[in-house]
Amino acid sequence: MMFGDSYCYTGGKAFDPALPAVVMIHGAQNDHSIWGLQSRYLAHHGFGVLAVDLPGHGRSRGPALRSVEEMADWLLQLLDSAEAASATLVGHSMGALIALETAYRAPARIARLALLGATYPMKVSDTLLDAALHAEEDAVDMVNIWSHSSYAQKPSCPGPGFYVSGMSKRLMQRVSARGEENLFHTDFTACNSYANGDAAAAGVRCPVQFIFGSKDMMTPPRSTKALLAALPGARSVTVDAGHQMMAEQPDAVLDALLAFLR
Repeated sequence: MMFGDSYCYTGGKAFDPALPAVVMIHGAQNDHSIWGLQSRYLAHHGFGVLAVDLPGHGRSRGPALRSVEEMADWLLQLLDSAEAASATLVGHSMGALIALETAYRAPARIARLALLGATYPMKVSDTLLDAALHAEEDAVDMVNIWSHSSYAQKPSCPGPGFYVSGMSKRLMQRVSARGEENLFHTDFTACNSYANGDAAAAGVRCPVQFIFGSKDMMTPPRSTKALLAALPGARSVTVDAGHQMMAEQPDAVLDALLAFLR
């Protein structure tokens, strides 16, 4: 479904703003497809789903936005266009920062927050930033190695017939080919530069659910202590996966989301 220049996947059902809305926000150099199983299930079980393509990603036209704050403002405009008075925000990695900032900016409109692979500050190493700018294919390889646990590699993938890290790599390559130059660097810079996380967390008034990957090397569990402390009432669930937990453990992630939403 298109809202102006912005594309949202609705899970195979037309979006109905009368249903409880769930907005799913991807991370750096990804698109809506990372939520494949979760978005379709929710759409067919009583929720209005908007799995977004951020500007300049996937099917949404550019330009890509340069900061988490700009992305949060864009997301609120999208909710207006979809006539969604309130929504649960489900964000992964960079998308988790966007969800957190959006809840800070419009607390009355956000019913719940589910934050996957989330940490704050979300600092990106100088090596990875430089690779994203000057050697993007190397950056894609680095991120795919660090985002998947060892058991997700072919042929031991938990979904027989699917090569999880290979699919992730092809997605990043496709998003790059369709997007503007240096998109990966733009996304990583937005994560690295975001500085409002403490204030945003302090301002959250809705229920919060963290979903962590026990083998996550991009946002490892030890890096999440400050954000957990800033949201003392939040629930947390850990799944046996790396950073790309939605693909590695799709059913476990869906079960955690359903328990939270219901």
